[in-house]
Amino acid sequence: MTAVPGLAAQAAALASGEVTSRELTERALARIAASGDTLNAFRVVRGEAALAEAERADRALAEGRRLPLLGVPVAVKDDTDIAGEPTAFGCAGDFPLKTADAEAVRRLRAAGAVIVGKTNSPELGQWPFTEGHAFGAVRNPWNTAFTPGGSSGGSAAAVAAGLVPAALGSDGAGSVRIPASWTRLIGIKPQRGRISTWPDPEAFNGITVHGTLARTVGDAALLLDAAQGSHPGDLHRPPPVEARAAATRDPGRLRIALSTRTAFTATPKRLHPLVASAVRGLADRLAALGHEVEEADPHYGPIGLTFVPRATAGIREWAGRMPDQELLDPRTRGAARTGRLLGGPPLRVARAAEGPLHRYVGRIFRRYDVVLAPTTATPPPRVGDLMGLTSWQTDRTMIAHCPYAWPWNVLGWPGINVPAGMASPGPGEAPLPLGAQLLGPAHGEPLLISLAAQLEADQRWYERWPEPLPA
Repeated sequence: MTAVPGLAAQAAALASGEVTSRELTERALARIAASGDTLNAFRVVRGEAALAEAERADRALAEGRRLPLLGVPVAVKDDTDIAGEPTAFGCAGDFPLKTADAEAVRRLRAAGAVIVGKTNSPELGQWPFTEGHAFGAVRNPWNTAFTPGGSSGGSAAAVAAGLVPAALGSDGAGSVRIPASWTRLIGIKPQRGRISTWPDPEAFNGITVHGTLARTVGDAALLLDAAQGSHPGDLHRPPPVEARAAATRDPGRLRIALSTRTAFTATPKRLHPLVASAVRGLADRLAALGHEVEEADPHYGPIGLTFVPRATAGIREWAGRMPDQELLDPRTRGAARTGRLLGGPPLRVARAAEGPLHRYVGRIFRRYDVVLAPTTATPPPRVGDLMGLTSWQTDRTMIAHCPYAWPWNVLGWPGINVPAGMASPGPGEAPLPLGAQLLGPAHGEPLLISLAAQLEADQRWYERWPEPLPA
């Protein structure tokens, strides 16, 4: 696939007058249209609206205005409101048009970005695959027989295929990091509240945050800088960080815990040998770069018992917003029923447990600066493998694939997926990406970003692109 300039490169080209925003936006829209039948990354494409935004950006550029993303086309996940567009969040039905931008979109616009569309998500962001009867299946640009992951699978597929240079996603159980790992991207899950979730004071009882996907650490950090910030109504309002500046700094010599242990879930799961080998290879590179790397695991305690009430109560709340609940997947309706049962005292107990869990899990950071862990336990599954399963089968299967990411959502702490390797699913099949996550304590994004950038300079993951999509 022909390389497409990244977020920072496009912003620089616009500022220097090498290209216009309309030209970049037309190219992005053409790539989206050409990939639609194959990747199916977008739920909403804002063709005319995006071109009008691009023309306004060109006028601003001609007047000498300079903003971090002025005129650059980007995408957002379809759980995020854009004025004049519906927010279906993976569901079927006739949705009203939103009358105002979400705070994160408002901030992207304030930075000058052109929003070309809204990317596909599974119903209410529940699953690590992006498929549904409302829109079909999103496919992985590295091998279209496989899923890009989820729930930010549309955003990941769009960035990995070069349809847009970067995109906003959301992460409630790994939903930025998982698709980033399976599409060879940088996926930043920031500290809870770093990017506002308004018009919701918090999302899914605090487990879900907005995050960024890009091909490089610098681009993911640039989008984070543009999107971050609080609304007065937010429940979580951490101070800002300088993400892109962190991507230019040496992290220093760090103590890194290599962890392959998972939190208890009462379901079977096993780390695939190919993933284990890729993550250990990354640990070796970190050691070669001068870091102290040792095998050590956080102690997670009963963290899984606190996740389920928060997640299912959030699903129940979102399901109540749907115009026709009969159109929801039976698994979604089942999760909403569970959320009704767990949404009272069990939810309050789950939320009260977060402070003790911070102290218990956080003991790992008395000895280590960063935890290195697999992002997923397996390579990506094939498209369709999880669509026909019952609720119980789906839960067991997705935990088996993705047991590593969700504890950091309970804690609200930052994590970053970085590419770890490639693995062929079978003879003659195109290889698929594998990822690892760098995990830190509260407000630890700058250190994680600096370490990811150091690894990127060593590994140069961004130089490899998927093969061109079939015509």
